[in-house]
This record gives sequence, structure tokens and C-alpha cells, in this order.
Amino acid sequence: MLKLTMLILSFTQKNSDSIFKKSTEILKNSGIIAYPTESFYALGVLATDEVAIKKLYTIKKRQAEKPLPIIIGDINSLASIVKGIPAQAEDLIKRYWPGPLTLIFDSQDNIPDLLTGNKKKLAVRIPGESVALHLARALRLPVTSTSANPSGQPPAKEIGSIIKYFGDKIDLIIDAGKTPGGKPSTIIDVTITPPKVLREGSIVFK
Repeated sequence: MLKLTMLILSFTQKNSDSIFKKSTEILKNSGIIAYPTESFYALGVLATDEVAIKKLYTIKKRQAEKPLPIIIGDINSLASIVKGIPAQAEDLIKRYWPGPLTLIFDSQDNIPDLLTGNKKKLAVRIPGESVALHLARALRLPVTSTSANPSGQPPAKEIGSIIKYFGDKIDLIIDAGKTPGGKPSTIIDVTITPPKVLREGSIVFK
């Protein structure tokens, strides 16, 4: 039987503060956590921590040219990670955040090149109602939100899959039961005019 050194914490409203405190402690020490979003489980490291980002790419067996998406808890957090909010992005933010819309911005210099796939662009969203949203709000720091699976494998809906995929290569799993799955977020690049839909997901633009 696999001996786990990771923490597995069952999420409830009553213990959310202690779980988020422990998550913050792990993330600030270059750790990796798994947490539920509105669709699947995701893997999180601090978006400004190059050491943790390298570990995340390694365990996911992800190609370096593929950037990682991140989540934030509120619009005020954008200023520290992107160079500006184009006017064409403001309406999208008002209409769809929090929610399943990822926007591509030009990244600030404090964001490691590895996170952006050396493209200097950052994929960001405020997640919809979920543990992910409340985690991001509690952290007040940008955190990665890449699916909890090795590249090419199905995304994890429950912690059994995460354990099977990664064993003790991650430090903490926030267990909130099975997630609903479904379509991923829609991705729009707002660094170009007009904005371009890069991936159609939960939100459909016609």
C-alpha cells in the first residue's frame, strides 16, 4: 500500500479558515496543493514562485512551452501580475467574473517566464462559487489552477485519482468530495484587438 506523506484535509465551512491557513503556509514554502474548482480538481503553487512552478511542471510532465493558468480572488489582485487592463477586457470582467472565463493579459515582470511558456502573457480568472474562489480570496496571492492530472491523462474529479496520479509528490489535498466536471473555462486573449477566443468552453460567444 502506498504510504502518503501528504496531508488530506476534508473541507467544511467550519474548518475552512484553518485549511486555508495551512494551504498558505505550504504554498509560501514552495509546496504544491490540490483543490476543487467548479469543474475538476486543480494543482496550485504560487504564481511568483519559480521553484514551485518547476516542480509542478515536472510532476505533470508538462511541456515547458505550455503556460499555466492562474486564479485570483478579486480584481484588485490583477495590478500586481499584469501590465494593464485593456478597455476591451473591462466589460468582460464585469459580466463574467467570478466565473468560467479566462482572460489573457500581458504579464508583469515578477511572473516567471516558465509560467507563461516564455510568452510574457498570463491566463487569469476569478473562479465561480467554489472552494477555489474562497481559497484565492483567503490567500490574496495568485495561484496556479492547472488540472490535477499528468499531461494527457483525464482531469481528476475526486481525490482517489489525484493520489493515483501523484502519490506524495504533492503536499496537501483539500477534499471536498467529487467535483461535477463539465466544460473548462472559455479563454479570450484581450491583448489583441478585437479580442480573440482561443478556447470555447462554458461561455459561448457568437
